[in-house]
Amino acid sequence: MDYERLIDEETWAFIRKTGECYPEDAVELSISEQRAVYNEMAREFLAPRPDLVTSEDRMVEQVPVRIYTAGDPSRTVLFCHGGGFVVGDLNSHDDVCAEICAQTGYRVVAVDYRLAPEHQHPAMFEDGWTVLRWVLATYGEGVVLMGDSAGASLSAALAHASREDIELPCGILGQVLIYGAFGGDVNAGSYLEHAQAPMLTRDEILFYMDIRRPGGDLGPDPTYAPLQDRDFTGLPPTVLVSADCDPVRDDSRDYRDRIVEAGGKAYWVNEPGLVHGYLRARHSVKRARDSFERISAAVEALGQGIWPYD
Repeated sequence: MDYERLIDEETWAFIRKTGECYPEDAVELSISEQRAVYNEMAREFLAPRPDLVTSEDRMVEQVPVRIYTAGDPSRTVLFCHGGGFVVGDLNSHDDVCAEICAQTGYRVVAVDYRLAPEHQHPAMFEDGWTVLRWVLATYGEGVVLMGDSAGASLSAALAHASREDIELPCGILGQVLIYGAFGGDVNAGSYLEHAQAPMLTRDEILFYMDIRRPGGDLGPDPTYAPLQDRDFTGLPPTVLVSADCDPVRDDSRDYRDRIVEAGGKAYWVNEPGLVHGYLRARHSVKRARDSFERISAAVEALGQGIWPYD
């Protein structure tokens, strides 16, 4: 793959800066070392919060959350961070959450779910589910699910499961899922085409998939991999955003197709020349900045019940 041609110099500068903090062989480090270098990388790219945004840390049962507000929000974004279910926390995506809050005016509730390998699936899903139920009970209807990478998969899993709980208020207005890994075929398509992509390789994906997998046969389990679901009806309007130079790219396309085939609303944006993790480049790379504006606009539109993609 000719990444020198596909990726512009701004993005290469972002890739190089990331590599200085988070080496290509990071999965070979110990878990504590992986988390340390990831957190250092996140601090390196951390942008100042918008002045109007305030936050509060609290516990929802046993799950830490951070609640961002700006003014008097009428909607809530439930945000699940990326990091392969191994790294990341409330601080790693703090600036992203604060900017979404500022740009949409919505409340943002970030979830600090349990991580592998100390905790296996379904611990991460259970934590997200606990917070989703609390958000709906506390703030009422009007929730947009949002996440990047592993967090996108977790957000989608929550949307699938919410259809089965008759006690859960029907308050999910939509979901915005950014370069998510939804459990697609790792032996086909973009997984092979971009197996050695900058920022994320196929081997790293396999590592992250296995490290949270409990023993025994899971069988089809959409709370582990949403594309394993057999039923895609009744899902909320969904906007998927992928990076073109990314092994998990086709998962977003396939997830879109499943929802549309089932009669639902889904729209896929594939960002040319961008790589996995590009949200951190939104202040230094024009392509990433433009994409983040599209993402923010999608969150705002879904929160207002608007579907601008027909």
